[in-house]
Amino acid sequence: MIQFRVNGSQVSVGAPPIQRLADILREDLGLTGTKIGCNAGDCGACTVLLDGEQVCACLVPLGQVDGREVTTAEGLARDGVMNDLQNAFQRHGAAQCGICMPGMLMASVSLLRRNRQPSQADVEEALGGVLCRCTGYRKIVEAVLDLDSVTAVPPAAAGAAVGARLAKLDGMAKLTGSEKFGADGFPGDCLWLRVVRSPHASATFTLGSFAELKRRYKGLALVLTAADVPHNGYGIYPDIKDQPVLADGRVRYRGDAVIALVGEKAAIEDIADDELPIEWSPRPPVLEPEAALAPGAPVLHDFRPDNVLIHGFLKKGDIAAGFASGKAIASGSFETAFVEHAYIEPEAGYARRVGERIEVFASTQTPYMDRDEIALIMGFEPSRIRIIPSACGGGFGGKLDLSLQPLIALAAWKLNCPVRCTYSRPESMRATTKRHPARIRARAACDGAGKLLAVEFHGDFNTGAYASWGPTVANRVPIHATGPYAVPHVLARTRAIYTNCPPAGAFRGFGVPQAAIAHEALMDDLATRIGLDPLEFRHLNAIRAGDETATGQRLHASAGLAQCLDALRPHWREARSAAEQANHRSIWRRGVGIGCMWYGIGNTSMSNPSAMRIGLGADGRLTLYNGAVDIGQGSNTIMAQICADALRVPVSAIRIVMGDTDRTLDAGKTSASRQAFVSGNAAKAAGEDLRRKLLRLANVGESAVIELGAGEVVFRDGGRSQAIDLSKLTPSGPEGDVLVGEGRFDPPTTALDEDGQGVPYATYGFGAQMAAVDVDMELGIVKVRRIVAAHDVGRAINPTQVEGQIHGGIAQGLGLALMEEYLPGRSENLHDYLIPTIGDMPEIEVIIVEDREPLGPYGAKGIGEPALVPTAPAILGAIHHATGVRITRVPATPDRVLAALGRMAAQ
Repeated sequence: MIQFRVNGSQVSVGAPPIQRLADILREDLGLTGTKIGCNAGDCGACTVLLDGEQVCACLVPLGQVDGREVTTAEGLARDGVMNDLQNAFQRHGAAQCGICMPGMLMASVSLLRRNRQPSQADVEEALGGVLCRCTGYRKIVEAVLDLDSVTAVPPAAAGAAVGARLAKLDGMAKLTGSEKFGADGFPGDCLWLRVVRSPHASATFTLGSFAELKRRYKGLALVLTAADVPHNGYGIYPDIKDQPVLADGRVRYRGDAVIALVGEKAAIEDIADDELPIEWSPRPPVLEPEAALAPGAPVLHDFRPDNVLIHGFLKKGDIAAGFASGKAIASGSFETAFVEHAYIEPEAGYARRVGERIEVFASTQTPYMDRDEIALIMGFEPSRIRIIPSACGGGFGGKLDLSLQPLIALAAWKLNCPVRCTYSRPESMRATTKRHPARIRARAACDGAGKLLAVEFHGDFNTGAYASWGPTVANRVPIHATGPYAVPHVLARTRAIYTNCPPAGAFRGFGVPQAAIAHEALMDDLATRIGLDPLEFRHLNAIRAGDETATGQRLHASAGLAQCLDALRPHWREARSAAEQANHRSIWRRGVGIGCMWYGIGNTSMSNPSAMRIGLGADGRLTLYNGAVDIGQGSNTIMAQICADALRVPVSAIRIVMGDTDRTLDAGKTSASRQAFVSGNAAKAAGEDLRRKLLRLANVGESAVIELGAGEVVFRDGGRSQAIDLSKLTPSGPEGDVLVGEGRFDPPTTALDEDGQGVPYATYGFGAQMAAVDVDMELGIVKVRRIVAAHDVGRAINPTQVEGQIHGGIAQGLGLALMEEYLPGRSENLHDYLIPTIGDMPEIEVIIVEDREPLGPYGAKGIGEPALVPTAPAILGAIHHATGVRITRVPATPDRVLAALGRMAAQ
C-alpha cells in the first residue's frame, strides 16, 4: 500500500507504483476535478500540487507520492465556499468551457505561494505550461493579478439582467472541480470500449475469427464489427449518410474505425494491434484535391460519379462588365491547411441500457442530432434514445459530429451493462474532423474613387474522406466571398472535394475564415493601387443598412461595420505612425494590418428553429429547461439573463436544466453563432409566455411586479398586493411544474435560387480587428504585439462573456495565421501540433459596438464565430506592411516568411 495525503486527508492506495497519479486521483479516489487532456505533460490540465509545487499528475508515478502531500482543485474551496483565487476567476469570467481551470488554478496557487504580488510576466511564466483553447488567456491573467480585489460581481435587479456583467451560472462548478465532463461521470460497473482504427489512408481488409482472442483475454466481453451495426452509415445531412460506424471491408482515411473491443480496461488495453485478425490490402491514397479531380482518379464513394461532393455557386450582376469598368484590379491565390480543434477535453462518455431504451452521457454540441442519428443507426424510434450532455470541454464545431456515441450505445445495448469510452489525445486528433483546407483564387476590381465593382472567387475545399459539414462550407462561403462590402457584380464558385484525408467538418466559421484571408488581402492591394488608406478603403465600401448583399438581400438594420471601423480609426492611425518610426532601428520590422468580417447568424437558407420551456414549481423556484448546450460560450448564463428579464424576475430565481433530450425541447445545435440569437429569442418568448400566464392567474395588469417566495408568488400592482399559494395549483408540466411557459423562434430566411439569390440569414455579425506585429527579418519569426477588436454584436447580453469570446476567437485566429497545421500521422499530439500558449498572446483591447438587431432578443446577434474571422487577415496584413511581402499560404511559419522574403530579395 502506498500512503499519502490528498487535500489534507490520509489515503492508502493498493496499486502498482508505476501507475500515473492522475489515474489514481480520478479512478481510485474519485477526484475528477483533475483533468486529463493529453497524458503526456503537454496540456497541463492535470496540474496538481505535490508538496506545494506544481506538477503534471499524468507524469508522476504513484511510487513518487508515498508519504507526500497532494493538493487538487477540490482542495481549494472550503465548506462549499470558494477561496479568493477562485472568486477572482469567477469575477473576471476566466472560466469558459472550464476543462483547463483546475490546471490553471493549481499553477496559480503555486505561483502565489512563492510571490503574492506577481507581475504580468510572472503570471504568464507560471501558467505557461497549461493550455487553454477557449479564453485567449487574458481574463485568466487579469484574475490572478486581481486576487486582492474586494469587488464582487453585483447581482442584477429584476428586469435589468440583459447587459449586466453577471458571473457565469456554472462558473463555480468549473472552478471547484465539481463539474462533470464526459470522462467524469459514470456508473461504477462500466466496461470499457476501445476503438481499433485503420493505420492506412486507403485500404481494403478482411476480418478473421476472434475466438482465439477471446480465449486468450478473459476480460474481453465483446468485439463489435460492421456486422453488428443495424444501419451502418451516418452523416450530418439526411441524404448523405456516407460515414460508417465501423468500416465494412474498406477504409478511407487513417483513423477510420474498424472494430471496437469491449471489456475490462486492462484486458482490452493489453491487446496489441498485431494480435488482431485483420488482413490489410493497402491502396494508393488520394490526398490532394488535384489528385482527386484528375482523370482516372479512384472514386471514394459509389454514390458520386466523381470525387466532388458538392458545388457552391453565387452570381449577381455582370461580372465581365464589372471588371471591364474597373480602374484597379487585384488578384491572388491563397492556401490554408488542415487545422485541429484541439479542445482540451478529448471525446468521452458512457452509455447504459434502461429497459428498452438507451441513455448516452457524453460531451457533445448537439444532443438532438445525436439522438436522431443513434436512433437511425440502431433502428430505434428517437424516443428510445436519451442524450444527457456532459459539460463540454471545448467544441468549436468538432463535437457536432458523432464520435464514440453510437459505439457505446450499441455495446451497452448488446451487453446490457454500462459501457464507457474516452479517446486518447492521439486518437482524438487522428479520428475527428478538422478545419477544411482551402485553395482559393480570387480577384476584385474598384473604380477610380475606390468603390468596389466586382469580386470573382473560386475555392476548392478538401472535405476529406466523408461529407461531414462539407456542404455547409461549400454553400456558406460563396455568400461571404465578397467580405462585408457592397459589391454590385459577384461570381463565386466553390467545391467540396473528397480525399483520403481526415474528414473536414465544422470549425468556428464554416469556411468563412479561409475566405476572409483572400478577400482582405485583395482589399489591401486595391487600397494601395488606388492610393487610399486600408482602413478608409474599407470604410468607403462597408456594407450598410439599405445596401444589398451578394445574394440580393437588402439589409434593413444592424450592419455595424462602419461603426467598428470608426472605433478603430484612432488606434489605427497611432499604430501605423508608430510602426513607421520603429522600422528604422533594428532587424525587427513592425507592421500594422486590418481585417474585416461579416458572418451570417445561424443555418444557411433553411429552417433553424429553437424551442425553450420554463416551469414554475410548487416550491416557488423557476427552472429553465434549456436545450442549448453550453460549450464554454456562456449560453447557460445568457439564456437565464434573457428569460429572467422577460419574466422581470432576478436571474438568481432561475435554475438550469441543460440539453437533456428527455427534459428539454430541441434548441438546435450549438454552432453557427446561433444560440444567442435563435435560442435567446425562444428563451425570451418562453419567459414572456409564463409571465402572461402568471398575470392572468392573478388578474393583475402588465405592469405588476412578480416576487417569488417559498411556495408562493406575490404580485404587487400599484398599491395592491396579493399572494398565490402554489401548492394549491395542479401540476401541469412534464416535470411537475404548476405553470409552464414555452417559446419558439425560427429566423426568417428563404431558399436561394439557382444563382444563389435570396435571404440566407436573418441577421449578420460584423467586426474589424487591427493587429500590430513585429517581424524578425533574419529569422522570419512573427510576434503579435497588440490587437484591437471592434465587433458589432447587436446587443451584448453579458459584456464580460462577449469579451471572453473575442479573446478566445483571437487566440484561434492567431493560431490559424501563424502556427497551426495538422499533418496526418505527424502532428497527432499537443507537442507536435502547436496552439497558442499564454506567452503567444498579445495585448488585446475589445470595443463592443451595439448596432441593435430588431429581430434579436433585446437586440442581440452573436459573437462566437465572428470573433475569429478577422484575426488572421489582420495579422497577415501586418506582416505585409512590415516586410512588403504577402504571405498567401498559412500558417505563416518562420520558414515560409523567410522564403517569401528571399523571393522578394531575388526579384
